[in-house]
Amino acid sequence: MARRFRDTKPRLKGWDYSGPGRYFITMVTHDRECLFGQINGNDMVLSDLGEIVKDEWTRSFEIRTELHCDAWVIMPNHIHAILRIEKPVNDPQPTNKPLENPGIAYRPPRSIPSFVAGFKSAATKRINAHRGTPGQKIWQDRYHDHIIRDQTAFLKIKRYIENNPARWDDDIFSK
Repeated sequence: MARRFRDTKPRLKGWDYSGPGRYFITMVTHDRECLFGQINGNDMVLSDLGEIVKDEWTRSFEIRTELHCDAWVIMPNHIHAILRIEKPVNDPQPTNKPLENPGIAYRPPRSIPSFVAGFKSAATKRINAHRGTPGQKIWQDRYHDHIIRDQTAFLKIKRYIENNPARWDDDIFSK
């Protein structure tokens, strides 16, 4: 039986997700609905909705100068990406220090949770406007994240992302 993706744990307690570093994230559509296109051979062919997601994704990095995308792929019902936060030298915010109140639900500005929420919101609004389905849910409420701690992990995850379309038949999200 295929392993099912389920993100039940909160972000890593005490970790500052606005601090410099690399993060592997996965965002999945509501009910794993294949909205963004289809796999043809080893290639992802984007639908109109996939093109909207691609446009919002690239736009996100134009408006968030501290955030960079090292690798990404849009799949029929999810997105995988490696995001990197780089802070300017003169940025007064603390970096990767424990949060004062890690149990409180809070999305620091210029952070991974803030980015994910903003991206999902913008893509959802445009998709629903395109389809004439205001208020329809597009994404699962949560997302998966993994803090990339070294170059070996980075390269392994990058290869995984690059090869994801070719492995669609075995992908846990395709079931």
